[in-house]
Amino acid sequence: MSSSQNHYIGIDVGTGSARACIIDSTGDIKALATQNIKLWTPSSGYEGSHYEQSTTDIWNAICYCVKQVLAESKVDPNSVKGIGFDATCSLAVFTHDTSEPVPVTGPDFKKDGNDRNVILWLDHRPLAEAEKINNTNHNLLRYVGGKMSVEMEIPKVLWLKNNMPPELFARCKFFDLTDALTYLATGKETRSFCSTVCKQGFVPVGVDGSVKGWQEDFYETIGLGDLVKDNFVRMGGVDGVNGSWMSAGELVGGLSEEAAQQLGLPAGIAIGSGVIDAYAGWIGTVGAKVKLSKDHLDDSVAPNDVSQAFTRLAAVAGTSTCHLAMSEGPVFVPGVWGPYRDVLIPGYWMAEGGQSATGELMKHMLETHVAYDETLKEAEAAGKNIYDYLNEHLREMAKKTSAPSTSYLVRHFFFYGDLWGNRSPIADPNMRGAIIGMNNDKSKDGMALLYYSTMEFIALQTRQIVDAMNAAGHTIKSIFMSGSQCQNEILMDLIATACDMPVLIPRYVNAAVVHGAAMLGAKAASAKPDGTTEPLWDIMDRMSKPGKTVWSRGDAAEKKLLDAKYEIFLDQARTQQEYRKKVDAALKGSSLEGQEAN
Repeated sequence: MSSSQNHYIGIDVGTGSARACIIDSTGDIKALATQNIKLWTPSSGYEGSHYEQSTTDIWNAICYCVKQVLAESKVDPNSVKGIGFDATCSLAVFTHDTSEPVPVTGPDFKKDGNDRNVILWLDHRPLAEAEKINNTNHNLLRYVGGKMSVEMEIPKVLWLKNNMPPELFARCKFFDLTDALTYLATGKETRSFCSTVCKQGFVPVGVDGSVKGWQEDFYETIGLGDLVKDNFVRMGGVDGVNGSWMSAGELVGGLSEEAAQQLGLPAGIAIGSGVIDAYAGWIGTVGAKVKLSKDHLDDSVAPNDVSQAFTRLAAVAGTSTCHLAMSEGPVFVPGVWGPYRDVLIPGYWMAEGGQSATGELMKHMLETHVAYDETLKEAEAAGKNIYDYLNEHLREMAKKTSAPSTSYLVRHFFFYGDLWGNRSPIADPNMRGAIIGMNNDKSKDGMALLYYSTMEFIALQTRQIVDAMNAAGHTIKSIFMSGSQCQNEILMDLIATACDMPVLIPRYVNAAVVHGAAMLGAKAASAKPDGTTEPLWDIMDRMSKPGKTVWSRGDAAEKKLLDAKYEIFLDQARTQQEYRKKVDAALKGSSLEGQEAN
């Protein structure tokens, strides 16, 4: 290896694990490591699901992964010039006076040795707080899709204010998790636009009259007026006054002596401003070079120009799926988060749609079926995972019955899968699942058809999100996938066919997100003495790797069938809401009104 070769490290903190990768200056991944992180689900007597983590535990996992990739790649640590972070959009809490982790476990909020100071994104404890925030109808809500989700961080801060001892809350300062990681790496309290604009209601200066970014009247109205004091210092301050704010990958500072020792790296390595994990998936995928043809992805602009990103939807698929699109100007889409300015590339806007559960939905529908255990044993005996095994079984079922397509097998089965509520575009956390066409089949065949219908639902809901975004002014023509679901050929084919657009599978199927984080490290390392850095799109263009394309199969009969099922899918969503309204109206004023279902 050339001694002049520079390297960059990406660190990705997901819901269940931390990952690190090391790349060279061309973007090739030299090593990849993963370490599980702890998740606590305390039952503390409050409504809503509680999910907590620890920045101490997460940092320890990061240190393990970095040491592993250095050892495996045999890269000289002195050749590492930049580090980039991404993480889930979770709330991390520290004391503002001593910077110690603050426990977030109610009702006592006592230290227990685990440093449980992170409220995870999927924690739904602040349902009442989210409702209070949304009832204000404050103008900033326009920039989070019209409603602030319970998954975002201001409802969680308000929950802490409402439940913590006042003297403890008064000592708290708050970070999005990725900003907490750059803080642990550098000692600097710099905040990223990606974290605060997307999840904390920060409106960049100059947008819609915003002066400080933080909206003082909003904080006062919802009951967090004490955070307005001292120019919002406990939320990161005001840019250029008592705080610093950056777009993705801009130089936060150098790796501190303490963090360097923990990571096994030299001090002073450039640390880039971090992003939410899904946004690292955008960075790691949409810059890939693709072969244009008569069935083009986009040939309306020069190849590899940043404007090509406007036609490319990044679908980052894991437990849930996030759908990210960039635009030159603000595009307001009901039920889709954003538009967000400056979060990735300064001056451009991002929109974020999403499905609350996709990977988790498939897993749940299989594991709760009576035939699951026996089928899993068969899959293991065949040396396959359950998904590949069932995909093969579905193909055999279609062949055996001379079905014109696999979709034909479930033509009269209508599955609606918002078991965890709807993120986009309905934006209703009370949405649930529904099935029309159930029978008494307990066999492997029945489970396979339910599994296929679940994938069909995921594909149809993807179309719903794309349709809503394009109807509002986006110009999406292709979908750039990332995550393990990319390996599911039937699911990718369904999405391409249902949406009638090509689906791009990245080179690094299981590492697109952490690969994107490493590009943030490369951007930070490019900083000049005046602080300017190489444009992020240029880095993406240079370091992204071509993948493969899945095209709609062009089966006119199957497309007609999926179009019909799409209309039924939309009707199922509408009628579910209508049914709830009818029942609520019938119960209005009765002793049963407002009671939780058992």
